[in-house]
Amino acid sequence: MNSFDDRERAFESKFAHDADMQFRAEARRNKLVGLWAADLLGKAGDDAAEYAMTVVQADFEEAGIEDVVRKVAGDLGALSSPEAVRAKMAELLPVAKAQLMDEV
Repeated sequence: MNSFDDRERAFESKFAHDADMQFRAEARRNKLVGLWAADLLGKAGDDAAEYAMTVVQADFEEAGIEDVVRKVAGDLGALSSPEAVRAKMAELLPVAKAQLMDEV
């Protein structure tokens, strides 16, 4: 093996790791958004955790964040707006990344 092959494998490995971490961060962000929305809905404990998992699962409907925004904004109704949900998602993504980094 030459050094070019080693570098290529290293880049591929880093790309796969980065993609995995991004997926995990987005899933964690969605869970945090779900917990935030559950609090607004008056849910606590297991009900809040269960609701947060439905928000995480909603992200698998289509690419991007709009499926999560639609679900959470729809569930919250007059308690929030799609813009507020998007803002909360943007606010919680760095929090989710920091939590994942602390776990590693």
